[in-house]
Amino acid sequence: MRLIRTLLTILLVALLIPYALAPLYRAGHPVSTMMAVRWLQGEPVQRRWIDLGTMSPFLPLSVVASEDAHFCRHHGIDWGAVREVIDDAEEGGAIRGASTITQQVAKNLFLWPIPALIRKLLEFPLALWIDFVLPKQRILEIYLNVAELGPSDQFGAEAGSVYAFGHSAASLSPREAALLAAILPNPIKRNARNPGPGVRRLAGTYLVRAQAVAQQVVCWDEDR
Repeated sequence: MRLIRTLLTILLVALLIPYALAPLYRAGHPVSTMMAVRWLQGEPVQRRWIDLGTMSPFLPLSVVASEDAHFCRHHGIDWGAVREVIDDAEEGGAIRGASTITQQVAKNLFLWPIPALIRKLLEFPLALWIDFVLPKQRILEIYLNVAELGPSDQFGAEAGSVYAFGHSAASLSPREAALLAAILPNPIKRNARNPGPGVRRLAGTYLVRAQAVAQQVVCWDEDR
């Protein structure tokens, strides 16, 4: 019985650590669990932090347009998208993702490869907490610095941009930003440096969507 109590205590502490750490990520350069694991295994990781305000404004526009169109309106979970996924599953449709950028930040920073259902049970409340303790600008900045954005251990917008286009994410053109957005969430199979027809088609779609998002009052731009 004592062993069970000890194990339960350890499990509870492990589950609470992300909630204690999340408010501290208002500053600093956090890394993802995948990056940390690769470092510990002696594998290469390419990541150079770039502040959101330094990035080309076209990149956050394209990524929000592609990954989370309601980013500025939800509080960590897009419940409308979740309901659509459930309805599609009940009708026998293909299962698709409905993860918000905030959920992806929760997964990237604190979770690890585990069965999808268990991960979602952990991810949902953590995403709500992250949205509560961090401003939208910071959530987006973290995501754009920890997401895998290249096929050869490139993490974050800066490393992904240098690999794909040979220059900093600060000078991405609208088309280049849309191409980077188009390779999410699978930069291993999708390539922004030599985009195939599918990636180019997605980039064209995201370019149009980004232009529409730009007409709105975006929640990550304090100057607007």
